[in-house]
Amino acid sequence: MQRSELLDRLGHHGPVAADASTLVAVHRAWRHAVPYENLDIQLGRPITLDPQAIVDKLVRRGRGGYCFEQNAGLAALLRQLGFDVTMVEAGVLRETRGDAMWGNHNVLLVDVGGRLWIADAGIGDGFIDPLPLQEGPHAQGDFVYRLERLDPHTWRFHHHPGGTIASYDFRLESRELGDFAARSHELSTAPDSPYVTTLIVATPMAGGTLLLLSRTLRELTADSKNIRVLDSMDEFATILAGRFHIPLDDLGPTGIDRLWEQACAQHDLREARSQRAG
Repeated sequence: MQRSELLDRLGHHGPVAADASTLVAVHRAWRHAVPYENLDIQLGRPITLDPQAIVDKLVRRGRGGYCFEQNAGLAALLRQLGFDVTMVEAGVLRETRGDAMWGNHNVLLVDVGGRLWIADAGIGDGFIDPLPLQEGPHAQGDFVYRLERLDPHTWRFHHHPGGTIASYDFRLESRELGDFAARSHELSTAPDSPYVTTLIVATPMAGGTLLLLSRTLRELTADSKNIRVLDSMDEFATILAGRFHIPLDDLGPTGIDRLWEQACAQHDLREARSQRAG
């Protein structure tokens, strides 16, 4: 795939070089243009980590994906632009749930003139600009993230207060995309996986994140949460197409009907559990 196709997908038409300013601009453009979503998982479609298939899905077909897909696509673009990119293993919530979490996420380390940066498009409400790999707080707009070095080879990313996850750990050892295939298959097919039990779509918005969980739409900023439940399949489809920029035709002729049915069932199940717990 020509890099012009990749950049057109992002709407990036500025200067391109393997430097820090291009890295920031491209990462920011990717986060805004490529939605985080698990709609193929919800539709029972197999998730492949074949690089060409991922680029076809995220670029030519205009879709989004979840963490392994997102960071594989972003890595492909950055390498096309001449960046030195290393994919590494991460573990979301390893801080509280232990070593079993290793491999449930992947992260990119980008070497720019001898300085390492973290690139990650695989957290729905994650950072918009890449983070320099240095300990301490990193402010972006109204949000503050923090990096902590646990040992010479292991780091911890702390999300901003109120983020959808508290933290993830990552190791500096290089990994190949195929190393994540078994875990991706598990997370995309296991009946108790959150990617299977909950429809998820997310994209940045002014000052925060627009997040759809089943049929509940959340507008999340640093100091507010605007939450409402979608009332109809028509509204659901309009939100997917208009605010998340999902090409509805790529979901298949019955895709929206199936997704809406599942979103309603998931919502009703959570409501029932909440009432029993209360």
